[in-house]
Amino acid sequence: MLVEEVEGSVISAERAASLASDRGVTVAELMGLLVPLAAERYAGPPISGFRVGAVARGSSGALYLGANLELPGTALAFTVHAEQSATANAWLSGEEGLAALAVGAAPCGHCRQFLNELATAASLEVLVAGRRPRLLAQLLPEPFGPADLGVHAGLMSPRANGLALESSDPLVLTALAAAEASYAPYSRGFAGVALETASGAVHTGRYAENAAFNPSLTPLACALALRALGGGGDDEVTRAVLVEAQSKVSHAGAAAEALKTVSAAALDVYEAAA
Repeated sequence: MLVEEVEGSVISAERAASLASDRGVTVAELMGLLVPLAAERYAGPPISGFRVGAVARGSSGALYLGANLELPGTALAFTVHAEQSATANAWLSGEEGLAALAVGAAPCGHCRQFLNELATAASLEVLVAGRRPRLLAQLLPEPFGPADLGVHAGLMSPRANGLALESSDPLVLTALAAAEASYAPYSRGFAGVALETASGAVHTGRYAENAAFNPSLTPLACALALRALGGGGDDEVTRAVLVEAQSKVSHAGAAAEALKTVSAAALDVYEAAA
């Protein structure tokens, strides 16, 4: 069974090709087969009870599973859609773009706008079972995106934000590295989160800003999604660090409140010089 052959939420290009060949299907068809597995294994929907999965193919050919995540007791804005989860999984794994995204149904408007921020948005194929592949542009006609605001290096493009912070604390430095690679071309509110858990695992999250603002992915939500995809959804968060650049945007207050819904740990906030 496929569920027994897939370990973790990242599948190398070589392994994906092998799994597809063994089943006599294309990699695109394999991605569709993996969508229910992603939903069943990684989704955390305590509010809606609706499990959603997605599978992204990075520019390297590797596959990245994603699933929706909901946080009861906080604003719905902290919800992570499956498409965002798969994108974050690929981004934090070093991908610089997505070639395709498989989902169980056509992405909602929120996700179409979020995906339109990608550096590879113009060529991104959206794969829905039983339908022909469609480009994101066909699902989001007359879009508003980065180019409309003079930004030509989109989400997942390599970043070097020039942040500096004096610290010898490994977790703080990990959060700083996440902020350094974050994407915030409109506010320049670069931000990153690092979470340490009871098992000793560390999960990071980067801010992913959007031209339309509301579909932006917060660094804490990103980190919690990566914790779930790492199989540690129940691994208690024992320490949390947010590093952000001074700007007109701050994640500190909202992140501290959201963190309370999943952990008793306080959020340590550091301001980096840009």
